[in-house]
Amino acid sequence: MSNRPLLRGLLALSSPLLILMSLLVLLQRRGVDRLPALPALLIGTGLLGTSLLGWRRRRRNLLAALGQDGPQ
Repeated sequence: MSNRPLLRGLLALSSPLLILMSLLVLLQRRGVDRLPALPALLIGTGLLGTSLLGWRRRRRNLLAALGQDGPQ
């Protein structure tokens, strides 16, 4: 179980790296050769957006729970 922090770190970097790689491919290629990079770009941005929305929801719920358990 000592590999878990390393695994989480790699998974956290996977969507930004996917976006970066697809942008590099888009910059290097011309014409219709750029099309295969678009699904990777869309998937990477979708994963990053989903992660951001989940983080915001968890943070909002945590702040609401802390507000309910405030000073009594």
